[in-house]
Amino acid sequence: MSSTVREFRRTRILVTGGAGFIGSHLCRRLIDQGHEVLCVDNFFTGARDNLGDLLNHPSFELMRHDVTVPLFVEVDQIYNLACPASPVHYQFDPVQTTKTSVHGAINMLGLAKRVKARILQASTSEVYGDPVEHPQTEEYWGNVNPIGFRSCYDEGKRCAETLFFDYWRQHQVSIKVARIFNTYGPNMHPSDGRVVSNFVMQALLGRPITLFGDGQQTRSFCYVDDLVDALMRLMNSPGDVTGPINLGNPSEFTIRELAELVLELTGSRSELVFKPLPQDDPRQRRPDISKAKTMLDWEPRVSLRQGLERAIPYFESVLKLG
Repeated sequence: MSSTVREFRRTRILVTGGAGFIGSHLCRRLIDQGHEVLCVDNFFTGARDNLGDLLNHPSFELMRHDVTVPLFVEVDQIYNLACPASPVHYQFDPVQTTKTSVHGAINMLGLAKRVKARILQASTSEVYGDPVEHPQTEEYWGNVNPIGFRSCYDEGKRCAETLFFDYWRQHQVSIKVARIFNTYGPNMHPSDGRVVSNFVMQALLGRPITLFGDGQQTRSFCYVDDLVDALMRLMNSPGDVTGPINLGNPSEFTIRELAELVLELTGSRSELVFKPLPQDDPRQRRPDISKAKTMLDWEPRVSLRQGLERAIPYFESVLKLG
């Protein structure tokens, strides 16, 4: 037997929230690389349809499970993506959202500790709140309202980060923490309330495009393929690279610029309608990705125009199926 064959060891990887938007793309990429994937999801926001092409794959397993309940499996790596990420969904049951972030982190960290697996936490740029530092670096502690409508998500994710670093310090669990900024692409829930899906669906349906405030608040938009590449690079980075590391596209756009680009690419004649700004909605959001460039040799490759050109056909197909 050759040394190459003898040294090969298939990696068994758990992806929580794997039937969701980012999770489904991650599962597919891991399978393409020859890994064995256990996808866990409670299907609150995820969907089997996102994984249709993987369901019969011999290296893929799908399990209905809620991460607030302990899970006993044998795996080498854990990507913890389980948590509703859009305001519409995480505000539907805010207590459960907090439980998913906090209890879910405890359960997945406990699993990682037992089986000595490396674990990556999908944290969020929302830990920075409405930032007074711009762009946001990982050293910035944030400006978060602890008792607002968004707090179940923001503070849940902040607490999860605390748990990850305490398990690292106290139990030597191998951790990775990614702070994910706005990400978009195929498999987004068409009615999740996030700005890209909102604008594209409104434009395709010929409905008014809803902007909050004056539309001058800014966001940065990362295409999902770029984000998945970053997550995998972080997971497989040297052990002393724990994060947190910002992952997102540093190109900054106003919400109005996004709306106008969506109108151009869809050919829609929808009008722009302005409504009051929601409570605690950040005015600026752009990542400093210096650490990702240096430690992961990563930066986004897909521009907003290119990404929208790839994503819009997905939303068109959703409307046709509907």
